[in-house]
Amino acid sequence: MTRKEITLLILLASINFTNIMDFMIMMPLQEFLEKSFFVSPRGFGFLVSAYAFSAFAASMTASFIVDRFDRKKVLLLAFFGLIVGTIACGLANSYAMLMIARIIAGLFGGLISAQALAIVADAFPYQKRGRAMGLLMSGFSAATIAGVPIALFVATKTNWQIPFIGIGILGILLLPIAFFVLPKMQGHIKSIGERNPFLVYQSVWNDRNQQFALLMMLTLICAHFSTIPFIAPYLTKNTGFLQTQLPLMYFFGGMMSLFTSPLIGKMADRFGKHKIFTIFLLLAIIPVFLITNLPHVPFYYVLIVTTLFFILASGRMVPAQALLTSVVPPNMRGGFMNLNASLQQIGLGLTSFIGGLIITISPSGELQHYNILGYMSITVSLICLAVAWQVKAVQITQTDKI
Repeated sequence: MTRKEITLLILLASINFTNIMDFMIMMPLQEFLEKSFFVSPRGFGFLVSAYAFSAFAASMTASFIVDRFDRKKVLLLAFFGLIVGTIACGLANSYAMLMIARIIAGLFGGLISAQALAIVADAFPYQKRGRAMGLLMSGFSAATIAGVPIALFVATKTNWQIPFIGIGILGILLLPIAFFVLPKMQGHIKSIGERNPFLVYQSVWNDRNQQFALLMMLTLICAHFSTIPFIAPYLTKNTGFLQTQLPLMYFFGGMMSLFTSPLIGKMADRFGKHKIFTIFLLLAIIPVFLITNLPHVPFYYVLIVTTLFFILASGRMVPAQALLTSVVPPNMRGGFMNLNASLQQIGLGLTSFIGGLIITISPSGELQHYNILGYMSITVSLICLAVAWQVKAVQITQTDKI
C-alpha cells in the first residue's frame, strides 16, 4: 500500500474508533447505570435498542440520497452529529435524558460505519480489499485495547459520565484533521438525470446476489450481538470475574485482534474471502458456547475464552465486509451500505430487545438463561454461513485514486 492509502485507512480507523467507543462503552457500564438510574437488565436492553433503531431510521433515510454527495462531506457531517450525541450522553442526569442522547448518537453512528465501508470499497480494488478492511477494523481493536479499559478505569475512579465526555473531546480533535486530510470522494457520483432515489432498492429487488449479501450481514450481526451486550454483567455476576478485571478482558482481546485482523484480511485476499470466512465463523462457535455456559472458573480461564472470542468473532467480520462491498456498483455503493447498516441496526436492536426479555436475575443476583442466547447465536451463525456461499463478488474495481 502507498503512504496515502495507509494514511486514509488510519484516519478512517481513528474515526471508527470514536464511533465504536461510543457504542462499546455502554456494555461494561451497565452496572454503573443500574446504580445511578436503577436500570434493570430489560431497561438497559432498551437503551441499546434505542441506539439501534435510531441508527436504522437514519441509515434507511440516507440510502435514498447519500450517493448524490461527496462521501467525505457525508462522513464529516455524521461524525459531527456523533460528537454531539456522545457529549450529550456525558451530560445526561436521568434515564430519559440518556435515552434521548443514545437516540441522537445512533442517528449519526450508523452513517459513519456505512460511509467508511463505502470509502474503502471505492478506494481499493477487490484484490486488496481484505487487507484494507482488516486495517479499518483496527479501530475496533484499539477501542478494546485502550479505549474501553481506560474508560472503565476512569468511570470507576470518577463517574460513568466522564468517559463519554472524553470520547466527545477526542472527536472534536479528530474532526478538523479529517476535514483537511481526507480527500474528496466523488468518483461514484452520476449525472443529475441518473440520480434516481429508488435506484438502490430497485437494484436489490432485482438482484438475488445483493439480497444474499444483505441477508449474510444481517444474520452475522444478529449472531454477533445476541451475546455481546450481556458478556460483562454475566462474567461479573456468574463466574467470579471482578468488575475491576474487566479492563484486562478488553485489553487482551483487543491486543490480539489488533494483530490478527490485518492478518486475516491478507489471508482473505490470498486464499479467498469465502474460505476464510467459513473457517473463522465455525471456529467462533467454540468461544460463543464456552462464554455463555461459563460457571465459576479461575481468572485466567475467563481471559483465554474471551480473548479467543475477540479474535474469532472480529475475524469473521473482515472477509464478510469485503464480500459485501463487491456486490454493488460504485454509484450505488453508499446507498447500499446505508441500507445494509439499517438492516444491521434492526438486527442489533431486535437481538438486544430479545436478550433483555430472555435474561433474568436470580434471587442470588446471577444472570439466568444466557446460555439460550448462546444457542441462538450459534444457530443464526450456521444460517449465515449457508447464505454467505450464495454471495458472488462481481464489482471488484476502484473508482477513486488515493
